[in-house]
Amino acid sequence: MKINKYIDHTLLKPDATLEQIKKLCFEAKEYDFKSVCVNGYYARTVTELLQGSDVRTCVVVGFPLGASTSKTKAFEAKKAIEDGASEIDMVINISALKNKDYKYVQKDIEKVLNATDDAANLKVIIETGLLTEEEKVKACEIALEAGADFVKTSTGFGNGGATVEDVALMKKVVGNKAEVKASGGIRTKEDALKMIKAGATRIGTSNGVKIVSD
Repeated sequence: MKINKYIDHTLLKPDATLEQIKKLCFEAKEYDFKSVCVNGYYARTVTELLQGSDVRTCVVVGFPLGASTSKTKAFEAKKAIEDGASEIDMVINISALKNKDYKYVQKDIEKVLNATDDAANLKVIIETGLLTEEEKVKACEIALEAGADFVKTSTGFGNGGATVEDVALMKKVVGNKAEVKASGGIRTKEDALKMIKAGATRIGTSNGVKIVSD
């Protein structure tokens, strides 16, 4: 198994500097990670820095709360793709899910998906640490219905991160119709392998170098 190709090498801190982003991209190319995951402000910079490699640019949308309007999220996604992103990680509207406004949650995802115009993989962050088991299942079902490529555990900014149990549950719901990204608190190769064994095909982490070097 080439664990490096499971990794989205991630830096989403609000105070991330250009030098840190350059380092992130250098590492991603050196270790041949799947993508570099950043906020939209750095999308074009990352795309330029990754030229000549097959490492993808991944950009978060509606991050980290998921509470911005669907129109805003769609605009963010479209701009990210214009700036070179081929992967979009969007946060669902958690409040709408809690309110059982499932139609809104699905439309929210669909509007972002339509904005990508099939130019990018869409990963839907459900923020498992804030959800009941029933809500986790429902969120995955809605993401599937909307046409998402992945469901993703966490932003890393909410309560808790990825757990083996959540990854297994999400995989059980989506089956072979979508993939699962585990993200949040994955710091070691052992952590990553447990998530992969549970069904994750992508690992979001800021500890990619450590994981592949263990």
